[in-house]
Formats: sequence, structure tokens, C-alpha cells
Amino acid sequence: MARAGVTTERVVAEAEAVADEVGLDSLTLAQVAQRLGVKLPSLYKHIDGLESLRRLLSVRCTQEMAGVFARAAAGRAGADALVAIANACRAWAGEHPGRYAATVRAPAEGDDEHLRAAADVLDVVDSALSAYALSAEDGIHATRTFRAVMHGFISLEQAGGFGLPVDVDRSFEIAVTGLAAQLADW
Repeated sequence: MARAGVTTERVVAEAEAVADEVGLDSLTLAQVAQRLGVKLPSLYKHIDGLESLRRLLSVRCTQEMAGVFARAAAGRAGADALVAIANACRAWAGEHPGRYAATVRAPAEGDDEHLRAAADVLDVVDSALSAYALSAEDGIHATRTFRAVMHGFISLEQAGGFGLPVDVDRSFEIAVTGLAAQLADW
């Protein structure tokens, strides 16, 4: 019994919901088909398999992250923009852990759609970093450092890695403002 209105867009949207609920690594096509009320083979009218679905998720979630970053950074620059992006990213990742996990995947060479989505995220971060007047090479190092600090903190937090009885929000604030101060003295 195929449910009317199943599209690639709906398949990806349901996959996002499943990934947020069970984790990206636990996502299965069977779960997505069940949520859509269709038999598993029906999904193959819209996707080429689990790897194809993971790629579509990466693109869509990276596009969503770019929007989250852009809204957070709007009207801001430098440290103010970086802190706003960091806070927005952490909040979004907390609300959507599966979607966040999908953004970690790097675009494959030649995957123009995914490369554009990643470039949109990078453009927002680059814009925030432009206030620091870094060289092109240092800008890349700063972007990688920002990503590593963000991903490391978010990943540890989501895995329950902060067990000490000290305010985690304060630790995050220190990490982000410390990075912004380091960039000012680069």
C-alpha cells in the first residue's frame, strides 16, 4: 500500500526525523519506509539506496546549517558573529543531532550540489572571520580551528562526555570567546 505523495523530498525529510531520533549511524531505509507507510522497495523510486540517502541528507542538512549560521551572523562581525554562529550551531545540533551528524561528511569531488551547500556555510564563517584581516592561508587555519572547536565540543556534549559538576554552558562560552580572542591576536 503506497502512500500518495511520496517524493524524494519527503523521503529525505523522514530520514532527517529518523536520524534525529535514533542517530545517523542507526538510520535504516526500513525505518524511513515504515514512517512513510510504504514498502521498502518503493523507496528505490526516489533514492538509489542508503548511501544515496545519506548523501542527500548531507546536502540538505548542510544547506540548513548554512541558513542557521547566516541568521545568527546577520548584522554582526568578528567575535560577535563567531559567538552567535557558535551558539546557534550548538543549539541546532542539540535539537537535531542526526542532522548535525550529516553535516560532518565532506562533499565528494564533483558533487556540485553538496559543494555549493558547504561553500554557503564557509561563506558565513569567512564573513565573520573577515573582521580579523587574516591572510588567505591563516583564514583557512582559523576556519578549521573554529570547526574543530565546535565539532569537538558538540560531539563530546552529545556523547555525554562532560560529566564533571561544572557548568557546561560556561565551558562552551570560554571555548568560543577564547578562540575569538586568539583570532584577534593571530
